[in-house]
Amino acid sequence: MHAVEIIEQIREDLKELEKKGFRKKILITDLTPRDGQQCKLATRVRTDDLLPLCEKMDKVGFYAVEVWGGATYDVCLRYLKEDPWERLRRIKEVMPNTKLQMLFRGQNIVGYRPKSDKLVYKFVERSIANGITVFRVFDALNDNRNIATAVKAIKELGGEVHAEISYTRSPIHTYQKWIEYALEIAEMGADWLSFKDATGIIMPLETYAIIKGIKEATQGKLPVLLHNHDMSGTAIVNHMMAILAGVDMVDTVLSPLAFGSSHPATESVVAMLEGTPFDTGLDLKLIDECAEIARQIKKKYKKYETEYAGVNAKVLIHKIPGGMISNMVAQLIEANALDKIEEALKEVPNVERDLGYPPLLTPSSQIVGVQAVLNVISGERYKVITKEVRDYVEGKYGRPPGPISKELAKKILGPGKEPDFSIRAADLADPNDWDKAYEETKALLGREPTDEEVLLYALFPMQAKDFFIAREKGELKPEPIEELTETTEVKPGTVPGAAPVEFEIIYHGEKFKVKVEGVSAHQESGKPRKYYIRVDGRLEEVQLTPLLEAIPAGGVSQAVAQQLEEKGIPKATQPGDATAPMPGRVVRILVEEGQPVQEGQTVAIVEAMKMENEIHAPITGVVKKIFAKPGDNVIPEDAILRIEPVKGDSDTYG
Repeated sequence: MHAVEIIEQIREDLKELEKKGFRKKILITDLTPRDGQQCKLATRVRTDDLLPLCEKMDKVGFYAVEVWGGATYDVCLRYLKEDPWERLRRIKEVMPNTKLQMLFRGQNIVGYRPKSDKLVYKFVERSIANGITVFRVFDALNDNRNIATAVKAIKELGGEVHAEISYTRSPIHTYQKWIEYALEIAEMGADWLSFKDATGIIMPLETYAIIKGIKEATQGKLPVLLHNHDMSGTAIVNHMMAILAGVDMVDTVLSPLAFGSSHPATESVVAMLEGTPFDTGLDLKLIDECAEIARQIKKKYKKYETEYAGVNAKVLIHKIPGGMISNMVAQLIEANALDKIEEALKEVPNVERDLGYPPLLTPSSQIVGVQAVLNVISGERYKVITKEVRDYVEGKYGRPPGPISKELAKKILGPGKEPDFSIRAADLADPNDWDKAYEETKALLGREPTDEEVLLYALFPMQAKDFFIAREKGELKPEPIEELTETTEVKPGTVPGAAPVEFEIIYHGEKFKVKVEGVSAHQESGKPRKYYIRVDGRLEEVQLTPLLEAIPAGGVSQAVAQQLEEKGIPKATQPGDATAPMPGRVVRILVEEGQPVQEGQTVAIVEAMKMENEIHAPITGVVKKIFAKPGDNVIPEDAILRIEPVKGDSDTYG
């Protein structure tokens, strides 16, 4: 539909509503405890700090509150050293009157790869038993075969299904395409249809046209909600346009964690509709009390805020969500290649096109983003290809929206072979994944595991193993919350030796006001230390990596010497040394010492930024020595293993 036609339609619709004395209460789902803190605070808020907020929000009367799923499951294990199932149970205790909602990645559940139908059923069953009512179910490719089992399981087991369509912009994503997706979802028997723009690039008139089109195509039988991130700054306008088009519910976040990479503020939307035919009936004063708790949470976890969490209209050009940009920046910092960020951002649309224009949300955003970074770092497109990209092209994630690049398909599948997406992704997953996880968890714990423990291991085996071992030893220690401490500030020159914490600098002729707000208390070996610096009123995180250090008169300390000795992984110095393309953690070693290998053969798997990277043999020869083991952290300079050429080969050490 053209803009002029849409505007004329809006005029006619409003006249019709006015004639009928129309009234319609708009429902609100608040996402603060999950999506809000995920967008703004890297999902790092601990359960103890969420509980007072959740308890207060239970009194408001929201349709539902999103508290779980998405990244929370992973982050609880990986960083917070919490049991995500325990988090859910504790939240349910303080929210007895409100439907608890989770984000469910279809056949991927809350992970990054498709799982068996049995595992999907088990997860749904335990989620409902532990307190979840509403499941927001989506597939990153909009391949609705990937949500069919989840929808069926949720309905059979007594949950409520909100099936989602994921918006993006591309030559193949037309108005008609959105209507086709909506009709597929209506056929599945979902309770709600959620139209989701995880990037924040849809515009108001298009919002109106699509929502109205979906309502008409489904004949009003399926209630529709809008989930719209705000990276471009237009989401609250989109909310109003969707409401005028007939939407039944919108998603919001409490104001301290709203807007930008997050969602429109709950208070703003409630106030906007107050006294209109769309009044939500919610109490702004009570919502403000919730917002005050959220404000204190934001203050406590401010170290996790990044410059990419605000409104950034560049998203309209590159279509990259704020969280995805943050991941790419982290990768480039660890690879000592942050100067290539603009090059990496420009490469993202190229990879996206090569993979058939998948919407950029989990896991496709990670698949595209990590590959774009590797293309830039390696200096050659697809010189290094992640396991996920290979699996994607082989159909293990489902059917992409558009065609795969022929050149990329040839590189992965071989000459003359075409990708086959006729098989459902779940049918390529391990059908025995639940049974294997059960046996391995039982062996690891030395007792009969609970279903929840098996699910932890089935979805995140490395993180779950670390968690179980630390729990057994009583060593579950989360990352420290490095709150910025108060300092005594004095005028310059008052106290001899005082360090400047607020000053002006002139750089390339421009004057900047700078204030040092804090520094991380802990520094991981080999990693940069974080400083928190306010530049012209905006808080920035700066990572400082020492390039030159002075040795004190007493020499290197015994502790440092011991650390260097204990690592046991030498620097790569030989042509046969296999290395990782970026910092990561060794997942599997696929060869043994003395084993012959061919150049290009996969010899190890290293996880980086939640993606698995295949490490290939740099030469043909025999594995002489394996230096790293599963669980070891490695950087690109480390030799994971060493291959020695067979005598007489042309590849010799010179």
